[in-house]
Amino acid sequence: MSRVYLDHNATTPLRSAAREAMIAAMDVVGNPSSVHAEGRAARSLLERCRAQVAEAVGAGQADVVFVSGATEASALALAGRGLHGSDLEHEAVRAWATCDLPVSGGQVQVGDPAQSVVQLANSETGIVQKLPEGLAVSDITQGFGRVAFSYAWAGVALVFLSAHKFGGPKGVGAVIMPQGFDLPAQLRGGGQEMGRRSGTENIIGVAGFAAAAVAAQDDLAQGRWDRVAELRNILEKAVAAQAPHTIFVGNDVHRLPNTTCMICPGWRGETQVMAMDLAGFAVSAGSACSSGKVRASPVLTALGYDVDQASCALRVSLGIETTEDEVLRFAEAWCARAKRMMAA
Repeated sequence: MSRVYLDHNATTPLRSAAREAMIAAMDVVGNPSSVHAEGRAARSLLERCRAQVAEAVGAGQADVVFVSGATEASALALAGRGLHGSDLEHEAVRAWATCDLPVSGGQVQVGDPAQSVVQLANSETGIVQKLPEGLAVSDITQGFGRVAFSYAWAGVALVFLSAHKFGGPKGVGAVIMPQGFDLPAQLRGGGQEMGRRSGTENIIGVAGFAAAAVAAQDDLAQGRWDRVAELRNILEKAVAAQAPHTIFVGNDVHRLPNTTCMICPGWRGETQVMAMDLAGFAVSAGSACSSGKVRASPVLTALGYDVDQASCALRVSLGIETTEDEVLRFAEAWCARAKRMMAA
């Protein structure tokens, strides 16, 4: 029986539209900073892609700065600014922010929005945040294309995202900020990207990014994630019926439609991942960037779970192409192993 991929919050399969756009971009040979015809062709493609990403995010074309992904974006957005965040943030954000904001009912409690960073949605639990007006920075990486968001109405000064979370290629992302925003470049040199980020632009990656962003917004507009939410609920109902001791994190608050974080007390998360991998299912014990680190998730402890519970969490993240059969097969396989674990 074929393997089932249920780790879309770590990375999503490349969309066909993104693949096609990248293949076409491979024939654009010029450097977008060159003034000859080949360079102008590359520049034209780059700016068309910038316009597509801007429209998808709800920003102006000049607001989009292409970078290598959300980790670099975090550094550009946060370095030296002394902003405050919470332990719900991704490690790339926690590296630059003072994580002292409290969490209550799954929501970050923000005192001064202008000095704070708050994610749109959490990669481990799927919990969606209510972003306060005037927020300094938001990491929208997990939420973009899955829940409604527009830079135009969000009231956030600066946001960032990464293409591979919604069907684009790995290694490309963007920071969205208004023209003239006082933010020093972290990578200096040729002054590309309006002086925000030096280095020859990744034209092939940007082409895939733009195509994926357009497709992701179309999925949302067409209601395709509503069916994914139904599948998530089917999964949780099937697990709860056979393993009633299971704790479902955030199932009483607004979550991403594709994310289930479940705690099986006494069965460590990394052991669950290995067992399900052997059974033919790709899942995760948390953020892929923390994979292999044997420690309790700071996200779950911030939500009030104790260290033992937080060490026994499994994340299942569905995709647009996930089927009901795959969800039920996973539930059956996981519950069978959980029962054996409880009986041991």
